[in-house]
Amino acid sequence: MEAKTHESTFTFTDPDGFEIFVYKWVPAPDITPKAVVQIAHGAAEHALRYKRVAQFLNTAGYIVYANDHRGHNKTAGTMEQASMVGPDGWNGIVKDVKQLTDIIKEENPALPVFLFGHSMGSLIAQQYIQEWGNEIKGVILSGTFGMLPELEATITLIEKTVQGPEADVPSAAFGAMFAAFNEPFAPVKTGFEWLSRDEAEVQKYVDDSWCGFPFTNKMTLGMLKGGREIWKAEKEARIPKELPMFVISGDKDPVGGNTESVKALMSRYEEHGIKNITYKFYADARHEILNETNRDEVHQDILNWLDGQLG
Repeated sequence: MEAKTHESTFTFTDPDGFEIFVYKWVPAPDITPKAVVQIAHGAAEHALRYKRVAQFLNTAGYIVYANDHRGHNKTAGTMEQASMVGPDGWNGIVKDVKQLTDIIKEENPALPVFLFGHSMGSLIAQQYIQEWGNEIKGVILSGTFGMLPELEATITLIEKTVQGPEADVPSAAFGAMFAAFNEPFAPVKTGFEWLSRDEAEVQKYVDDSWCGFPFTNKMTLGMLKGGREIWKAEKEARIPKELPMFVISGDKDPVGGNTESVKALMSRYEEHGIKNITYKFYADARHEILNETNRDEVHQDILNWLDGQLG
């Protein structure tokens, strides 16, 4: 029988005054914790969607923390505050993740911490390891990417909208990105077939009002500019050379360009001397590999890699 795990929540206030909502999952009392996994969720979703993998990791001795980013679910509070992230929202989101790491270390001073980032969360993780990579045991990049088509043109287009009243309205460019991701997956039932082959999981996403909501122009611009900045050679060169890294993606994930964008990222990392990179591409899997039809395989691969870093 699967051991029971315990879920709790708490909040912390960041320097910009945002109250950040956090989930914490801990192993059953008869399991001695051996490490912590901190999760950074993706764009227009939320931390509670990672409960299944968190509880799986609990049974193997990992404590798991995951916060709702600014402008998302419990941290946002109301849909009117969705994707409202403050003047320097992107960097604020990244700093919130680091602030949570500091809390985790205060609560678990003897345990190593791993960072797991999915999709936009993997962008957050990419910036995190450039700034604080020496402070964690390893990083997992899921559904990640190292470039975006027409990035400069899109930034220029959105910059024109954020100068006036359209700054906080839903971004047409953000909606177009999601629509483009779905183009290869006809026939279209939901518009979110690009997420997973598991139709039940896709429907859960569609039915969740805190999934798939539109980013504002300001938030979209912040995310795209964040990507442009962290993909600069001088920034990627700051990643610790010995940092263990596990890169996982579906080979039909349009966000990663069916692995092409992921390979480009890893190639750049290797050129900077980052040697400890393990990767796995899952045949026919789409973007949310934790919610894919082969998710049990993905979960086990994550666990095996984590255990391998602990020796």
